[in-house]
Amino acid sequence: MSLERIKIAPELYDIMPPEYQDLVQRATYGKESRGWKDIGTTKELIEEHSLCAGCPESMAFRYILASLPNPEDTVMVGSTGCTSLVFPHVAVHNIHSLFGNQNAVASGLKRALALRFPGRIKDVVVLAGDGATVDIGLDMTLQSWFRQEKFTTICFDNELYANTGGQESGLMQKGFVAKMAPVGKTFEKVRLPEIARESGCHYVVNCTVSKPNLVEKVVKNAVYVAREIGPTYIQFYTPCILEIGKNSMEGLQEMRDAEKPNERFAYKEYVSDAAKELLAEIAAKEKERKAAAKKQLAGQNA
Repeated sequence: MSLERIKIAPELYDIMPPEYQDLVQRATYGKESRGWKDIGTTKELIEEHSLCAGCPESMAFRYILASLPNPEDTVMVGSTGCTSLVFPHVAVHNIHSLFGNQNAVASGLKRALALRFPGRIKDVVVLAGDGATVDIGLDMTLQSWFRQEKFTTICFDNELYANTGGQESGLMQKGFVAKMAPVGKTFEKVRLPEIARESGCHYVVNCTVSKPNLVEKVVKNAVYVAREIGPTYIQFYTPCILEIGKNSMEGLQEMRDAEKPNERFAYKEYVSDAAKELLAEIAAKEKERKAAAKKQLAGQNA
């Protein structure tokens, strides 16, 4: 989806829904400096969703969409789960894969886009839950990393199967008891960020979505690195407040508690040498761009 594709023919403008008119007029497509601060001030790429009130995934979705550096040329691949209920509301191209094969679909898609649009940036971002990523889809997740496929994988870690009643997942905490896991988890949480690093990912982050500026930074870094170098992986803690017995307003505090020092979602980041070099170049160019914009603004006000 691009600015050119979403334009409305003048003859049809007055009969188009006001939401679509607003999207064309005020969306952040093409805005080089787009980010989470655009939420609430310009047209969002997601406005409504069918997730539960207070769901951390809804926060994460908004921050991620606001942080995509190139949404008009981005395709998202989502697996069955709570997130698949949101994708129909998203103004970014997306594909709904089968449960667990999202990285296989993304691999073919990324290669096809490279052939179909040579010389044009086309980003692919996978978004799936912990069951699709580490349990049923682990083989296809790992194989895409082994092959050095150039796309970003984002896992919404609920630490259980939130969409189907609260079954145990590989990312559930040891000893946790859920509605559909009454005995409690008998083994430790799978260390997927470490596995991602050992499997060839060039940028790996483990954190919560309590801080929108941090989400923006890691999403942009992951997309940039995947675009130029190879696979990247982000694991966001997005607790299902219903399944862990919290009230709708307690999701944010739950994430803050989980990100304290020595807790399981304390911020962890791995960056390969090649990725460090690339991100340093991008940071330097961004600094030059801001300096030039500031100079231009000062000249206009003089």
